[in-house]
Amino acid sequence: MQFHTQTCYQNIQSPWGKITLAASPTGLNGAWFENQKHFPDTSRWQLQNHNPIILKAEAYLIPYLEGNWPAFQDARSALQGLPLDLQNGTAFQQAVWQALMSIPYGQTCTYGELAAAIGKPNAVRAVGTAVGRNPISVLIPCHRVLGSQGQMTGYAGGVWRKQALLQLESSSAALGSYPTKQKIAA
Repeated sequence: MQFHTQTCYQNIQSPWGKITLAASPTGLNGAWFENQKHFPDTSRWQLQNHNPIILKAEAYLIPYLEGNWPAFQDARSALQGLPLDLQNGTAFQQAVWQALMSIPYGQTCTYGELAAAIGKPNAVRAVGTAVGRNPISVLIPCHRVLGSQGQMTGYAGGVWRKQALLQLESSSAALGSYPTKQKIAA
């Protein structure tokens, strides 16, 4: 992925390790756990501790990590006011990432349901690849996507983090039995 030449970043701590937040002049373009797959080369990015977009992303992320996300809201609703810059993805990837934002807090869907939601029911593997390349982890909730039988599957940040995030969102649900959202708004 090619990132804007003026991308800047800041690191924050989470219960599951360091998270790098990145922003271009137009919006948040990254949120990665340390050692996450597809972590970009940040060597040309400027460290900025007071970037307004990153500060706004942090203001959304910190309450979430403390279990204080607005209950039953999807990311699209909850993140109003936080500009996102997803231009690094293909049109297909962007469609998948937009669909991810409609999965409500505490709910999950399968890769097949996500593929159907974007009008590509036969593109389950491609959807899985796009989910794995999501550059804005947690805030664009790729961790809410499960295998066809509701099983834990790969997560670029590590399956153990996926499990922890789902448990944070649905502490009363038994692992592997998270409620599935049947219809996802694309």
